[in-house]
Amino acid sequence: MTMDYKLLGSTGVKVSRLCMGTMTFGKEADKAASASIFRCCRDAGINFFDYANNYADGEAERILGELIHDCRGEVVITTKVFNRVGADINARGTSRRHIMASVEESLRRLKTDYIDIYFLHHFDQDPDMEDSLRALDDLVKQGKILYPAASNYAAWQIMKARAISKREGWSPFRCIEPMYNLVKRQAEVEILPMAASENLGVITYSPLAGGLLTGKYIADRTVSTGRFIDNQEYPKRYGDASIHETVRKFTQFTKEHDYSAAALAVVWAGYHPAVTAPIIGARNTDQLEDSLKSLEMVMTAELYKQICELSIAPPSATDR
Repeated sequence: MTMDYKLLGSTGVKVSRLCMGTMTFGKEADKAASASIFRCCRDAGINFFDYANNYADGEAERILGELIHDCRGEVVITTKVFNRVGADINARGTSRRHIMASVEESLRRLKTDYIDIYFLHHFDQDPDMEDSLRALDDLVKQGKILYPAASNYAAWQIMKARAISKREGWSPFRCIEPMYNLVKRQAEVEILPMAASENLGVITYSPLAGGLLTGKYIADRTVSTGRFIDNQEYPKRYGDASIHETVRKFTQFTKEHDYSAAALAVVWAGYHPAVTAPIIGARNTDQLEDSLKSLEMVMTAELYKQICELSIAPPSATDR
């Protein structure tokens, strides 16, 4: 398997076409399992790792801090700020106060003096947007982060933020992280076209729809662990009947054509021209290998079209 590398938007930084997500580190994957996953990623050529400060209450960052110690200059890392990270009433959000405190904690846990890409994890309506963006620019000037970024933002929120940063001469968002998979294609309407127009880096999460697109929750009703068992947000997010019909058709398609469902779902998500890298995840190396098989697959325009036709495409932004 050969890893290709792509430019991350206009940053000039080259990243692997797969990004490894670490939400399982320190939780479903203990230190030993996390280390095995990390080594497998590096052996496959992955140099791009995505974290958040609240993953496993900070344990994901602590584990990765140890793992990247001897290869820090060779990897590109992200982390995020927004979600609650403590009992204090102000231990959440994207206020300047919380951003400045959180980045210091992330740097300490990661055992590094800079973070390549720093995401505002969700849009926060409480602080003035200018306060959050000024804080990010200050961190860029201090060398603590290299590129500001936004996760789970609407296209208009990203563009508003970039306009403010341009007006003030601040460092703008350079990368975004939306959800994107075969059963959740809303990003195709405005977010991905906007990203292509602005030359933003795009890393997309949940290419397997929380494991749904592997077919395991349909094929085996005795499954006792996994996102849909452990986290009730997933059944809510993917509960629509049309979604399960798409999963049924997709898994049938993979069986008929002898594809790995996980690999095909990942390579499909990465084929969109605006996407830099889909974010893969795993609880163990066996799960990781399923996603890494995508590196051996060639997505053609015809195959892409066939897969797209298995799901309902969202209407255009100007649909009347």
